[in-house]
Amino acid sequence: MSTDTRPPATASRPAVKTADTDGPSTRSVLLVFAGLMVAMLLASLDQTIFSTALPTIVGELNGVDHMLWVTTAYILASTIVMPVYGKLGDLVGRKWLFVAAIVLFLVGSVMGGLSDSMGTLIAGRAVQGLGGGGLMILALAIIADVVPARQRGKYQGIMGAVFAVSSVAGPLLGGYFTDGPGWRWAFWMNLPLGILAILSAVYFLKLPKREYVKLKIDLAGMVVLALAATGLVLFTTWGGSTYAWDSPTIIGLIAGTVLAAVVFVLIERRAAEPVIPLALFKNRNFNLTTASGLIIGVAMFGALAYMPTYLQMVTGVGATDAGLLMIPMMGALLISSVGSGQIVSRTGRYKALPIVGMFITAAGLFLLSTMTATTALWLMCVFLGVMGLGLGMSMQILILVVQNSFPLSIVGTATASNNFFRQIGSSLGAAIVGSLFVSRLTESLSANLPAGGAGSTGTNSLTPAIVNALPEAARSVIVAAYNDALTPIFLLLVPLVLVAAVLLMFVVEKPLATKIDRNIEVFEESLAAGANPSGDLTMTGSIKTVRAEAAELDR
Repeated sequence: MSTDTRPPATASRPAVKTADTDGPSTRSVLLVFAGLMVAMLLASLDQTIFSTALPTIVGELNGVDHMLWVTTAYILASTIVMPVYGKLGDLVGRKWLFVAAIVLFLVGSVMGGLSDSMGTLIAGRAVQGLGGGGLMILALAIIADVVPARQRGKYQGIMGAVFAVSSVAGPLLGGYFTDGPGWRWAFWMNLPLGILAILSAVYFLKLPKREYVKLKIDLAGMVVLALAATGLVLFTTWGGSTYAWDSPTIIGLIAGTVLAAVVFVLIERRAAEPVIPLALFKNRNFNLTTASGLIIGVAMFGALAYMPTYLQMVTGVGATDAGLLMIPMMGALLISSVGSGQIVSRTGRYKALPIVGMFITAAGLFLLSTMTATTALWLMCVFLGVMGLGLGMSMQILILVVQNSFPLSIVGTATASNNFFRQIGSSLGAAIVGSLFVSRLTESLSANLPAGGAGSTGTNSLTPAIVNALPEAARSVIVAAYNDALTPIFLLLVPLVLVAAVLLMFVVEKPLATKIDRNIEVFEESLAAGANPSGDLTMTGSIKTVRAEAAELDR
């Protein structure tokens, strides 16, 4: 018996034509998967490729005080557009939206490659993020289109492994380009990869056809959501460093963020097709995994965004060597991500893995907080490996839990909403840790470095090469300042990760679906007793229609 769980073709939602809920053949899945991996490689590489190049870039462009925006601009832009891509993918289909995201990413790469100031560099990174956010979300949602939840674990485990490999390759390539042909090649290399990703999507990405009808796009919700996310990142970035916490600018940003969040909720209650349906938050597993994902984002990007910079400045290694020193962490993440995905697909059990992963991640952060300028390099690598092992056991499985809680008709929206909050965590982690790091570093250098101790360039244009060439007395002050500015922040992240472990203990381990989109009963639980606060009957009405259509098919 085959059950068709597609949503009704209403004035705002197209129908998805699916003939077989078992999904396409293995060969078709692998062809789709190959194209998705290229796109994920693009997006994930650019989250890390500038980590080893960053000290040289900001030194050349005279912008140490804007250093954190090279990372934050990309993360913020990708965060803002994630729910938009997720919702539009559910409504109009994902294939050509996926291609459009690649093109936008390449436009940002060209802007970054041609930049001659920190302003144009940051703008290029922001445009890259507008495309990169779509690549990550649409890749995860497309897998849900073609692979049942029970088998999805092994594919998503490989996706996590690709992220790990690119996270190793990113710092390595960034270091190689910095030491060799120049850091701008970190942008130019995206062009051939992007063209390959577009060709893969056009020729191999075959998704169920949709009947395109008049759509109701939640434009107001999208704009207000972008304003809220931007305000949140800005006040956490600027507060206590660029502006005092009680300054009119910060107070205004906080008030604006709260107001935008309230307005967003009011808009979503009345929207016909809300960009983040409030009904999602009636699902217990969605809430727990989303909160945990946000914490993972804070810990991961907060701890790792500045680790290569730390390694270069404190240990004196080159940019390429700093990238090599990240291999243990990403290697451990690769092994645990693939391994945990295989375990889930074979056993159908998944709850314990992310809980254990959070405890291991907390242990890794604690170990990183004990580092000093005299800590052996091999020991630093061990600490990073411990953290990577924990992260690999957690990230992709949380996405699987979310996708298993909703039907295919809104799986893109649910996936994007979950990843939106994880990216909010990434933005907060990079912004807060970056703000604390830069402010502590600036304060320490100002207090301890003698006048003229940084040479003719000044502290705002320090690069690893300049620091290594300084007299020992000045160099030791700078090294101590970098160490004391960053390592205590790792310890502050430990209790936060332990909170995530506790939250995940309350996840309800529901059976993984063995057919594509047979999760209507699971979703129906989240819509019971007023679960659709907007009063819109699109979702609840679709349940009845789906059951009627299924009965008709059975006859």
